[in-house]
Amino acid sequence: MNSLQRLLQLGLTLSLMLLMSILWWTGSLVVREIGEDLIGSRLEHDAESLLTAMTFTTGAAPLQVQLKRINPIYKQPFSGHYYIIRLADGSIQRSRSLWDQTLDIQTLQPGAIAQWYTSGPSDQKLLVWARHYQKQGHTFTLAVAEDITPLEGRLASFQWTFAGLSLAVLFILLIVQQRIIHKSFKRLDTLHAEMRSLEQGEIGSLSQDVPDEILPLVQEFNRLLELLAQRLSRSRNALGNLAHALKGPLNLLVQYLDSEELKDHPKLQARMQAQQRRIQQLMERELKRARLAGSGTPGYRFNAQQELPDLVDVLKQVHHKRPLDIQWQVEAGTSAFGDREDMLELIGNILDNACKWAKSRVLCTVTGADTINITIEDDGAGCSEQEINQLLQRGARLDETVEGHGLGLAIAKDIVKLYNGEIDFHQSKALGGLSVAIKLPYATTC
Repeated sequence: MNSLQRLLQLGLTLSLMLLMSILWWTGSLVVREIGEDLIGSRLEHDAESLLTAMTFTTGAAPLQVQLKRINPIYKQPFSGHYYIIRLADGSIQRSRSLWDQTLDIQTLQPGAIAQWYTSGPSDQKLLVWARHYQKQGHTFTLAVAEDITPLEGRLASFQWTFAGLSLAVLFILLIVQQRIIHKSFKRLDTLHAEMRSLEQGEIGSLSQDVPDEILPLVQEFNRLLELLAQRLSRSRNALGNLAHALKGPLNLLVQYLDSEELKDHPKLQARMQAQQRRIQQLMERELKRARLAGSGTPGYRFNAQQELPDLVDVLKQVHHKRPLDIQWQVEAGTSAFGDREDMLELIGNILDNACKWAKSRVLCTVTGADTINITIEDDGAGCSEQEINQLLQRGARLDETVEGHGLGLAIAKDIVKLYNGEIDFHQSKALGGLSVAIKLPYATTC
């Protein structure tokens, strides 16, 4: 069970059930003991009344019980109230209510008092109270018994009533505790909504107005977000600064390669110039990444409706020497998708390549819901089928791709692969140049 709310509800439910069961069992036991104590007390009083009604003589029947002085119920056969007197010589005298039956009564030691259950006439359940007495020089054991079947019936009725009340109280408590738990966990909905806003790039950190139990988690999460943003920003700035710092020495190297001293070694000069161009391409790549990424916060979603105008303005400045008409369209209802920097690099590099080869017009279209479709096309010369097949090769490197499409498309293919997407190159039907179609599953971009 992964849900803390359900686990807590289950634990409280089991605890309340155990508590109500203990309460029911304890209540039933206490009521039974109270009933037995009351009956025992009444039996003791009846025994005292019998003791005053007893007289001893010297005749053939030394023990006489004056029946007028005892409760008439002891005279009714099987009335449920009985007594037995066991003398020291082993003879017994029993109440008329026992009729022709008797009870097994043991002789008690002097001063001893006992109480126990036994079976009586007609399977009656009897509670017996007995004590050892001494009167007029005679010792004997007097036992008084009462049928507790009515008590058992009333106790059973009480137990059922108590059980019903306990279930009703348990049901009410479960509803109350469920609402309390639901209300308590409802406070986490705000945190969940902020997580969604953070995912969509609407906020940069989580609010710390949360329960104390999860406040350390939120604080640590915000700290990691800030640390990640700082590291990404430093990394991008460092790459851009490094590329800028290398431009000066690289320009000097270009001048040395064009010097008179190397003209006598054309093969060496050609190899060195090839490596110089490769280094220059790598520098341009990092500078382009830093320029396209801008100053946005890392981890924000890419909102095409908001970001494409700024990206188009940057590209127009880069290609300001040529009058390019860069148009863009975003389908209504398209949600933010992907990491902002990743999408800026992906779309920016392909748009940059399209601007390089376009005659005058470039079009970028973004559509889709379950699948994000990005189409970038130009009105340039396009590519031949052989060149398109070469662009589609997996693992192509800078020196293996068609000139003019290698650097930007290499970056694009890496990003598309990262998002488990697809990239396709074909001839544009609308503009006649190269058309790059990208499909990104929304599940991998959200």
